[in-house]
Amino acid sequence: MTGPTVEQAIIRVHHEEWARLVASLARRFGDLDVAEEATAEAFVAAAERWPHEGVPPNPGGWLATTATRKAIDQLRRESQRDAKHQAARMVYDDTPPEPTGPVEDDRLRLVFTCCHPALAMEARVALTLRLLGGLTVSEIARAFLVQETAMARRITRAKAKIKAAHIPYRVPSANDIRERLAGVLAVVYLVFNEGYLASEGDDPTRVDLTDEAIRLGRLLRALLPDNGEVAGLLALMLLTDARRLARVSRTGELVTLDEQDRGAWNRTLIAEGNALVRERIEAVAAGGDPPGRYQLQAAINAVHTNAPTSRDTDWSAIVALYGRMVLLDPSPIVRLNRAVAVAEVDGPGVGLAEIDRLAEVLDGYHAFHAARADLLRRLGRGGESRAAYDRAIGLAGNPAERAYLTRRRDQLVG
Repeated sequence: MTGPTVEQAIIRVHHEEWARLVASLARRFGDLDVAEEATAEAFVAAAERWPHEGVPPNPGGWLATTATRKAIDQLRRESQRDAKHQAARMVYDDTPPEPTGPVEDDRLRLVFTCCHPALAMEARVALTLRLLGGLTVSEIARAFLVQETAMARRITRAKAKIKAAHIPYRVPSANDIRERLAGVLAVVYLVFNEGYLASEGDDPTRVDLTDEAIRLGRLLRALLPDNGEVAGLLALMLLTDARRLARVSRTGELVTLDEQDRGAWNRTLIAEGNALVRERIEAVAAGGDPPGRYQLQAAINAVHTNAPTSRDTDWSAIVALYGRMVLLDPSPIVRLNRAVAVAEVDGPGVGLAEIDRLAEVLDGYHAFHAARADLLRRLGRGGESRAAYDRAIGLAGNPAERAYLTRRRDQLVG
């Protein structure tokens, strides 16, 4: 097998097996550092040996065996304490582990460990990307615009806290999985949003982060196939990511939904996302739990992506869906989004009145001022619109958004 083909095989196996290996070793040895380092060493060994020996028939099995040996060697090198020897001998115990949650899967346990509520949100994101995504510390640091040393310390402190606080490596019980799962989904969606429209930096989007979030969403969907919010989040990310190629112009400017070339949307992702939305609608109709916020957001995106043109968008349906979201989450951001949709149904004056009620709590949020600027423009209030655009531009961290807002401001007359 040629070199490039071996390299491609290693990349593919890395995507498929990294999380499985880390999770399996973490369960066996009860140490995230050991699990991560042994897995990394196994992939290094593959990169050194496979070009000469060929890719083994069962690459995942080869890596699992190698990683296990690396973990045992590491434990024996570090200490001669009885506890360490006992941990090293665990690998030879073929007794199935006791069930530790409603779903018996090492990766799911690792997800809940990384996203434990005792950890700060920044630490949860970093651990999830490192241990489940297999991203390097430098890659994670670049994604969130911090120094590599600072990110390394963040990850180290998080793992130390897990160990010191004796945070169990297990899935929560069935009675509280829904509450804990909400935090897991929030982490995955945060990763997706940071990639889809980066809050800072020179790149308007980070495809590596959106792809990783969707991969984690697919993993959760496979592990929790009956959970509506898991399906909703995956559908939301798919329907949103389907518009990726149409969202930024060749000159690096954000292209809003109404101006996008819908022929550039990824119809395969849209079909998959719509299928998930329909599945959840049917489940609710059959007496299932009412939809949560991710399912409602997915349904809103389905309305957008199903419209042949911007003019064909069913804004009344979107207002209704946002109305249901407000009942679940009456946050200022949700109310802002609803007000924007109301403006499409009842006119810019009505929408602006609703938006202005949020001025006190959203004054530091660029999207609030951008929405006001657009509605003021549509009402012919050029001077006020220009001031709102200036405020939005000053607060926006994304270069594509700043370019778009600047152009809209400069097009104002009067």
